[in-house]
Amino acid sequence: MKSRVKIPQMILIIGLLLLCILMLMPFAWIFSTSLRLPKESFRLPPSFFPTSFHFENYIAVFHAFPFAKVIFNSLKIAVTVVIANLFITTMAGYAFARIPFKGRDVVFMIILAGMMIPSQAKLIPTYIVMSKMGLVGTHMSLILPSIISPLNIFFVRQYMLTIPDSYEEAAYIDGAGRFRIYLRIFLPMSKSVIIMTSLLTFLASWNDFLNPLIFLSKYDRMTLPLGLKVLSGAMGTGSVSVILAGVMLSIIIPTVLYVFGQKYILQSVVMSGLKS
Repeated sequence: MKSRVKIPQMILIIGLLLLCILMLMPFAWIFSTSLRLPKESFRLPPSFFPTSFHFENYIAVFHAFPFAKVIFNSLKIAVTVVIANLFITTMAGYAFARIPFKGRDVVFMIILAGMMIPSQAKLIPTYIVMSKMGLVGTHMSLILPSIISPLNIFFVRQYMLTIPDSYEEAAYIDGAGRFRIYLRIFLPMSKSVIIMTSLLTFLASWNDFLNPLIFLSKYDRMTLPLGLKVLSGAMGTGSVSVILAGVMLSIIIPTVLYVFGQKYILQSVVMSGLKS
């Protein structure tokens, strides 16, 4: 019986390991190529391990383009969006989960319906609004449309529904109001879903290419995806090692955040589906 149980488990583990290796192969090629000389970039068969260590490729990224500036721009926009989104999302999620008001479910369904509209369909109306406000070409044109996320509100609302009513009732007996209950009880107990939604919001802002392409035009205000595109055009195919060095630098922060936040992502997704 023990051998029958272990064999399927071993097959599953081996299959998952092979799948992980397959998914990591492109990243291994990018890393190894970023350390090679440009003339060795397209060598066949491709090498997934560094054969040489030319760290000057990473230095050349900052000389060829104001790379530090675009990283700072992306970081500033992403952090601002996360903070504003966190404030609005948690308060809206708490209201939809715990405050009974007339038309609550209808309003919640209308907000969820926003997820059905493709982001490309909202570009022209958003551009018109930002233009009327005089924000086109500034970072606020990227921040303001991103501070409300129907998906994040859904996750927070579902998670807060799983918190027992006894905590809220005990707080009412002690004389706490709505905002104090939200701040002192529901926010600390929703740490996992807050971390998950914050991470998803950060990654969406960090990797956004289309919106900065539409709203930004000046080099000193460009974000990282746009900067990589400009770097690719400036360096050309003859310096693909330098371009891939920039790609490797761009994924450091998202990778670190994901490593520390993956536990909370799984936990919050599981808990968000327990109650409706």
